[in-house]
Amino acid sequence: MAIEYKYNPLDLEPDKAIGIKLPFNASAPGKRYDTVYNVTISGASIFPLSYTTEEQAISNLKNLILTKKGERLYHPDFGTRLQSLLFENINSDFFTDEVENSLKEDIGNWLPYIFINSIDVNVLPYKSISDVTNGISVLIDFRLRNSESNQTIAIQFDGNTINIQ
Repeated sequence: MAIEYKYNPLDLEPDKAIGIKLPFNASAPGKRYDTVYNVTISGASIFPLSYTTEEQAISNLKNLILTKKGERLYHPDFGTRLQSLLFENINSDFFTDEVENSLKEDIGNWLPYIFINSIDVNVLPYKSISDVTNGISVLIDFRLRNSESNQTIAIQFDGNTINIQ
């Protein structure tokens, strides 16, 4: 007999944040930070906060993807190899398999509550003859282990920038 799961979060304390959303480059929407007294107006935080486990899981996944292995002090295995893989031969079948397997291994190791539905890796075409930087696009379709709500994260890497949504 199959077990049926329904997405119905239990929110006992709706005003309590459980984490900080990524990216850190913007303050919480509708809030203002007072630089004179170093406080936020209306008691809000400087950074946007997450109030559900789903929001926090997405932020945790973005943090893992954007962190290079060896970058974190005392956690040299935390992160992914995506940025270093850009300098490999990206025009081979081995490359897309390597990216997919690397992501599955890292996510499974550090975020075991995330179930990967699929990972789609595509090599980005060169922008012009003079700009021959390597680039990849990665779509990760996932869900939380006890949820049926699917989420997708889109990542674009090229030689200079990383764009994650």
